[in-house]
Amino acid sequence: MSGLVPLVTASELFPRGVLPYVLGGLLVGLGAAVIYLATGIIAGASTFLESTLSYVSDVPRFNRLKYVQSRGWRFVFTAGIVSGAAVYGLVLNPGIWTTDVQWWRLFGGGFLVGVGTRLGKGCTSGHGVCGTGSLSNTSLVNVATFLTVAIGTAQLVQALGVSP
Repeated sequence: MSGLVPLVTASELFPRGVLPYVLGGLLVGLGAAVIYLATGIIAGASTFLESTLSYVSDVPRFNRLKYVQSRGWRFVFTAGIVSGAAVYGLVLNPGIWTTDVQWWRLFGGGFLVGVGTRLGKGCTSGHGVCGTGSLSNTSLVNVATFLTVAIGTAQLVQALGVSP
């Protein structure tokens, strides 16, 4: 019986306590609900980012009428995500933006996430937060796919002994 893996304790999963995660989840849910109730638009971050590209790109995909008409507040939303993370990282928790992961791995991972977001027609905020909350079959399948691929990739990387 010594071959069993010990259970993970809550203190290992949440080393800073549960409260920051509960508050973050409540704020994300509240923000998604407010956007949906005020505009009827699902708060998917990938689509919001895509709509802000209409400011700097002539590509027709980024200049669809619905994006151009609402890009002002979508830009504010996208800027809020980026600036909120920057304020947290630089002011409230300095030094958090350090990593031992090589730049090319970060770039490659970001590229693969972008490709997956387009293939899945959305991201975890659109499908995971809003889509599952509305019991969308497409979103439930996409979230199950996201999680399966993420868990499988993490297990493969660990089994191969890959380190940062």
